[in-house]
Amino acid sequence: MQWSTPSAISQPYLQAADNAGMRIHFVIDTHVHADHLSAGRALADAAGASYVLSSNASVSFPFKAVGDGDALPLGNITATVLHTPGHTPEHICILVTDRTRADEPWFVLTGHTLMVGDLGRTELAASAEEGAKQLFRSVSKLKDLPDYVEVLPGAYAGSVCGRRLSGKPWSTIGFEKRHNQAFMIEDEVEFVRFMVAEIPPAPPEAAKIRAANSGITAAAA
Repeated sequence: MQWSTPSAISQPYLQAADNAGMRIHFVIDTHVHADHLSAGRALADAAGASYVLSSNASVSFPFKAVGDGDALPLGNITATVLHTPGHTPEHICILVTDRTRADEPWFVLTGHTLMVGDLGRTELAASAEEGAKQLFRSVSKLKDLPDYVEVLPGAYAGSVCGRRLSGKPWSTIGFEKRHNQAFMIEDEVEFVRFMVAEIPPAPPEAAKIRAANSGITAAAA
């Protein structure tokens, strides 16, 4: 596997930022992916931005490490890190607040933790059972958010990272509480049983892709 050239990956994002009169300060990966090669590092390099991962990420290259409760300052916008392990041990969500309007959170970027219609699979970087136990605690953290908070996930229908994913690209915490079968479960034993059932086939070469995104392949070369 080869990384695409930074210019090819980065130009549309750099152009969009330039058109809006903005600058890219942070490029965030919610976790070390196992289904595609991330362009995050290439974009961060091209933009002169910080590449952000959870402090729990096990990778072989430098990055800006963040932990639960850390805030990334963006002028009037604050992006607060929520450590939400389960899909992977290092997974984070980003809770966004627009302080020009209110101190309450506006939306949450949930990556592959909470998606529209399901939660993320739990066995790609840990045992399915251990991942499900971690995810249960992470889900409780998301359920504590106000019902009106918008959910913007990192995967939709067609992704192998969930089982019952909707094609709709966003939802709310309240709607998912009512209509997301996995998100509704309150008992941990029942939750783990549900999450380890019907696990879809793993993405092709998942272990190799995750290793490449960790920099392990390059370090060993």
